[in-house]
Amino acid sequence: MTTNSLEAWTLLTALAAKTSKMQLGVLVTSNSYRHPAMLAKIAATLDMISNGRLILGIGAGWKEVEYRAYGYPFPSLKERMDRLEEALQVILALWTKDRANFEGVYYQLKDAVFAPKPIQKPHPLILIGGHGEKRTLRMVAKYGDMSNFSPWGTERLERLLTALKQHCRDFNRDYDEITKTFLGYCLITENEEEILSFNKKRAQEQGISVEQYLEKQSSLPGAWAGSSEEVAAQYNHLFKMGFTHFQILFPFGKEIEMSKQFAELVIRGMSKE
Repeated sequence: MTTNSLEAWTLLTALAAKTSKMQLGVLVTSNSYRHPAMLAKIAATLDMISNGRLILGIGAGWKEVEYRAYGYPFPSLKERMDRLEEALQVILALWTKDRANFEGVYYQLKDAVFAPKPIQKPHPLILIGGHGEKRTLRMVAKYGDMSNFSPWGTERLERLLTALKQHCRDFNRDYDEITKTFLGYCLITENEEEILSFNKKRAQEQGISVEQYLEKQSSLPGAWAGSSEEVAAQYNHLFKMGFTHFQILFPFGKEIEMSKQFAELVIRGMSKE
C-alpha cells in the first residue's frame, strides 16, 4: 500500500450497518493474508450483519512488493494457486457443514464447528479474481459464482470466456449461471485536455507511450475516456459479450460526480442500443 487506505473488512462492517440494499465485498481479498477458516468467519459475520448482502471476492494474491513490505512470505505462483484452491474448499466446507473436516497440504480442519452459518443459502456468493485460463477459470467453474475480468482486448476476453465455457462443460456446470464481472476505467468528458491527461496516466501505468496506448485502445474495452455516448458504446459492447456487473474506477476526486453521470447518461445510453 502506497496511499492512504483502510482495512477492507472492518470498513465493510461499518458500511453494512449504514446501508440496507447495496451488496458488499472486496475486489479481491488475497488468500495469503488470512487463514481461510478465519476469512470464512469474518465473511459469514458480515453476511449476517448485512442480512445476506456479502460477495466474497478472493484471489491467489500477486503484488509481491506488498508481501515483502509487510513480511508475508511470497510463494511461487503454483503454491499460491494450490493454496487458493484449498482455501475455497475450506471456506465452503465451513459454510455448509455442521462439522467440517479437511486434510490439505496447506490447510487442515478437524471436526471444526462453524456457527452461526451465513444468511445466504447455500452460501454467500463467491467471486474469484484472476484470468488464468488453466487454473483460475477452472476454479471459477468448480467453486465460483462470479468471475472478474480486467480490461483486456476483445480478442483476449473472448478467449478467456471460451476457456471458462470449456471448464464449465468439464464440471457439467451451467456457464450462464456464472456472473461475469468487469473492472474498468472511465472518464466522461468532451474536454480534450482531460482526455489526454487520462490517456497519459493509463499509458504510464502500462509502461507504454501515449501513442501506443491510443493504438491499443481501439480494441481495449473498459478503459475509456470520451463523451457519454462513446463510453456507453464501449460498455454496451461488453454487455453484449456477457458481462453484466461492472466495477468502474473514476478519476480521483471525481468519483461521486462521475458515478452520477455514468448512471444518468451511460447506463441510459446502453439501454437504448
